[in-house]
Amino acid sequence: MNLNAGVEGMRLHLIGTRGGYGASGRSLLASPPIGFIVHLVWFPLAIVLSWVAAAAPYTPTNDTVVIATLRSAGRSAAERELDGMRRSLAANLTNLNLALAVTRRCLKRGREEADPRYLGQAQVALEPWSDDANPPVEVLVLRATLHQSLHHFETALAELGAALVRDPRNVQAWLTKATIHTVRADFAEARHAAVRLLPLTDELTATTAVAQIASVCGQGAGAIAQLKTVLAETQGRSDFESRAEGSQRLWAETVLAETLARLGHVPAAETHFKEGLKLAPRDPYLLGAYADFLLDQNRLEEVAELLGEHKRIDGLLLRWTEATRSESGIEELASRFEAARARGDRVHLREEARFELRLRKRSAVALALAKENWQVQREPADARLLIEAARAISDHDTEDFVLDWAAQTKLEDVALRSNRSPTKVSANTSSRGEPPAIQLGAGPK
Repeated sequence: MNLNAGVEGMRLHLIGTRGGYGASGRSLLASPPIGFIVHLVWFPLAIVLSWVAAAAPYTPTNDTVVIATLRSAGRSAAERELDGMRRSLAANLTNLNLALAVTRRCLKRGREEADPRYLGQAQVALEPWSDDANPPVEVLVLRATLHQSLHHFETALAELGAALVRDPRNVQAWLTKATIHTVRADFAEARHAAVRLLPLTDELTATTAVAQIASVCGQGAGAIAQLKTVLAETQGRSDFESRAEGSQRLWAETVLAETLARLGHVPAAETHFKEGLKLAPRDPYLLGAYADFLLDQNRLEEVAELLGEHKRIDGLLLRWTEATRSESGIEELASRFEAARARGDRVHLREEARFELRLRKRSAVALALAKENWQVQREPADARLLIEAARAISDHDTEDFVLDWAAQTKLEDVALRSNRSPTKVSANTSSRGEPPAIQLGAGPK
């Protein structure tokens, strides 16, 4: 089993989830490594990736619609190699091993480049098994990863369930399952999936999977201690050098840095963000996470410098624009979000809500988007955005809802701390974890 592919899978979500880094239909933002399966959406748990709004083809209505923002540089050796693999597959579409290799490579490249085309290419590679009532387990797991990237979580979980019935020791499937449940704040199910990994994979991967869940359930200090220990114990070990340095170790460093940041340990968090950047200086999810960390400290010039070469990626453009207040950046983001809505793409609700709140100052619109986003994903970044939007228009019911939810889940995040509104939680707050409804449309007019 390719363990490195599994961890990468976990990073796929982050991009799309985190506020965006990455994996969305356009490139919005990030999520954890693609080692085990190719970003399962762990990060950000979010950074999870989400590049294509839907499997059905989309035809622009006019020539002004932006389909994607692509790199201007020439093709790399990795791209040329993938092109060769795809040509070989085109000549033999049902070559399972080659189709799986192409899919994994596409998912990995898509996360690294935040380029939606790779997700579409991965879907094409698996197309011969789309009508198969009993497809290979590997196809089920990779297909689940694709659904996860699109935030089709129920479909992804169904595919994973079918795979695990046939192969209960499938590491990629358990990782993806744990990731999806964590993103949705279904922590009991996430813990169950993560625990199943303990006897199946190496200590760095298993520890990071368990620690990531613990870090958002009131056990941040313990998660930090476990991650520091396992990173130290595996540093320089020959059995980890070739595999873990590129993905598992990056994932662990990122989870550790984000956990330290949420707990307010600023110098230590910065140390581990920089350790991660040594491993992957262009990783979209990590760049977005570190930019958020710097923005929280008002280190705007550093954000502008960090992201200046990465504005092709929507989530990174969003953060660069927050730091620079560039009018051209605001106009470009507005155009990209409008194009996403025209495509029917609702994967980037978190990023769009953040754009409306922090850059357009349309707080009521931002709150509507943040509430819509909450129905899909409930990571710390989503809670923070929802409460920030609620406070901007003095919506005390929603503010109290978020604070109560954080208390119930035991989420530790200094960004949520403030003087609690004296207003009690409204009677229309749902026990199912839904914020109070508001009389607003779902998106900008």
